[in-house]
Amino acid sequence: MPRRPRIQLAGLPTHLVQRGINREPCFFAEEDYHCYLHWLQKSTADWNCTIHAYVLMTNHVHLLISAERNEGPAKLMQSLGRRYVQYINRAYKRSGSLWEGRYKSSVVQAETYLLACMRYIELNPVRSGMVADPAHYRWSSYRHNGLGQADARLTAHPLYHSLGRGAEGRRATYRVLFRAEVDDEAIGDIRLALAQSQPLGDTRFAERICARGYGVPMPGEGRGEGKRDERDWRTNRIWSLRRKREMKMNVMLTPLVFHASNDIGWRIVA
Repeated sequence: MPRRPRIQLAGLPTHLVQRGINREPCFFAEEDYHCYLHWLQKSTADWNCTIHAYVLMTNHVHLLISAERNEGPAKLMQSLGRRYVQYINRAYKRSGSLWEGRYKSSVVQAETYLLACMRYIELNPVRSGMVADPAHYRWSSYRHNGLGQADARLTAHPLYHSLGRGAEGRRATYRVLFRAEVDDEAIGDIRLALAQSQPLGDTRFAERICARGYGVPMPGEGRGEGKRDERDWRTNRIWSLRRKREMKMNVMLTPLVFHASNDIGWRIVA
């Protein structure tokens, strides 16, 4: 089956995932994490990208970035992957590939999924049973976004700034979002969008992106009768459920006023 074309759009957040080959480890010692983060910062600067969230797991990584140029995410991942693999091969006297195929990517509609995607990324260590609280995991952006620990690699997305008037107010509102796990429907949407290289957002967003000439069909389209597979069935099912949810609400985020501080935050309603 031919690969689905990537959607790469400047200015829109993009969720990127890269896994170790055969799901084997890609980090073996503490120094490896530091090295990856060093090259991540260097590569984002080289290709005019900004990082909003990340997590480095034992055998895979998640990044949420925005780029000034359409080719920015691809160039970033090529540069970062090449530099890190060279380091690992030298350090551990190995050869060959470290990564499993090409990385996965999904363009994210900020208004509906950005905060859910950030939570999904930073809660990975909790879902994996490695820690009980995301603050206990060193190799993610949560300590910066939720606790204010300095991390020069990160740039806040404008939607994050809307969480409160001051830095502490924003962090407090962000921490409130982590009192509950990301709901199963949102997790399913995020994972399927990555697996299918589909845009992550409401149906209007996806239709607008797919109509811009990127060769990416809407779910279930473009194969003809008798050519749909299990992935198409799952995609259609999730998009059908998503459309039903959207009929009940216009957006997945609604304003929430914190009367004590008069700050404006956001409440996840789906």
